Amino acid sequence: MDFTNVIEAKNIKKSFKNFTLDVPSFKLPKGFATALIGENGAGKTTLLNILTGIRLDYTGSINYFGKYSEKDIDKDPSVKEKIGYTGTENFFLPHWTVGQVEEISTLLFENFDSKKFRDRCKELAIFGPGSFDKSKRVSALSDGTKTKLMLAGVLARETDLLIMDEPASPLDPLMRDKLCELIRDYLSSGDNKSVFFSTHNISDMENVTDYAIIMEQGRIVEQGFVEDLKEKYIAVKGEAADTEKARKILYTISSSNYGFEGICLAEDLDKLAGMDITTETASLFKISVAIMKKNSLIQ
Repeated sequence: MDFTNVIEAKNIKKSFKNFTLDVPSFKLPKGFATALIGENGAGKTTLLNILTGIRLDYTGSINYFGKYSEKDIDKDPSVKEKIGYTGTENFFLPHWTVGQVEEISTLLFENFDSKKFRDRCKELAIFGPGSFDKSKRVSALSDGTKTKLMLAGVLARETDLLIMDEPASPLDPLMRDKLCELIRDYLSSGDNKSVFFSTHNISDMENVTDYAIIMEQGRIVEQGFVEDLKEKYIAVKGEAADTEKARKILYTISSSNYGFEGICLAEDLDKLAGMDITTETASLFKISVAIMKKNSLIQ
């Protein structure tokens, strides 16, 4: 598939005492929803903070929209206008009211639309069945509602790239489904809109994910369009008698007295000839877990 990239980065590296983020090459395809998948501590937030200009103490180079550098995102306001971001830490001060969030957003971003903000607040049920309450304090909101308020803020702006760090984690199942709907609406709202979100559990966001980047221990260990990954990795089930033989072939495997199941690389499927197996298309969740397990310190 031919596509251009909304972000390209090279040799990104950031070292901590017991952890190093090391990304020789990073490309975010334009016009798609991309999931950054990895267990807690894999380096997802560090990478997102670097890409959004929040963290500057790293080495490497970044290009945005094919023409801006990592220096531009810090110095050129027009670059930040193009990018919407929500993080795991609430960036609204606890004593702020929703009205103040609206006022400050208007001052910070030229393309912030107060009417859209209020419409999004209603759509996300931030005030329950009640009307817009500008006197409501951020400190009075639940973690999930604070996330919805951040979403309302970025979706009230005219941006080309939406970056979200673990947006689904504090949301209930209904709101996770609504988040997927909002992502689809955002992508279809204009040419070349792009979404990049991180998650440690892809199951709730799989139906809106076009491209996946899987991280483990500070490294990108797999990436690709979901359709391609589902052709590369095949789900397999088999009889208990073949478990040990299959263990030498499968990418990952789990077993019980009733048989085995696991993920097999499509290129190795012929090696299972002669075994009584069934195959099926693996979900992105199963593929991600298998890849993380294969590359994790926890086996």
